[in-house]
Amino acid sequence: MAATQSFDITSGCDLQEVDNAVNQAMKEIRQRYDFKGLKVDIEFRRDENKLVLRAPDEFKLRAAWDVLQEKMVRRQVPLRNLQHGTPQPAAGGTVVEEVSLQQGIPSETARAIVKFIKEQKLKRVQSEIQGDKVRVSSPSRDDLQTVIRLIKAKDFAIELKFGNYRSQ
Repeated sequence: MAATQSFDITSGCDLQEVDNAVNQAMKEIRQRYDFKGLKVDIEFRRDENKLVLRAPDEFKLRAAWDVLQEKMVRRQVPLRNLQHGTPQPAAGGTVVEEVSLQQGIPSETARAIVKFIKEQKLKRVQSEIQGDKVRVSSPSRDDLQTVIRLIKAKDFAIELKFGNYRSQ
């Protein structure tokens, strides 16, 4: 009986790196001349997987977002896993925007990945949704590498990670 090989497809952001990026961005915002005397804030709500940006107007909100984005790129946080809300007016004449962090693969994206794998008609390749990840298994490592290559070539609108390789 041939051993079964498998790997998991996951998605998510390293929350510690997000926290570090927020702290670095706030430090830069406090030092920048164009933000002097303005109430600009970036709040990281770890338990909600959410960022809240506050600024006096949309222009300053975009500038704060650009600073944060630069820090996240440097810390290798995937920007594709961030979903922007729309800027909303808030108390005190400020503008607030919420940015959600995508942790795990959404169920509709997971179904699309499984469907895509099945459409490739690779013999002996099985894929199944397990919570917020997709497990792909096959007796052949070459088939698994082909699946990884095909999934990387297709755009699923989120950053996908491949890991947890197993041999059973």
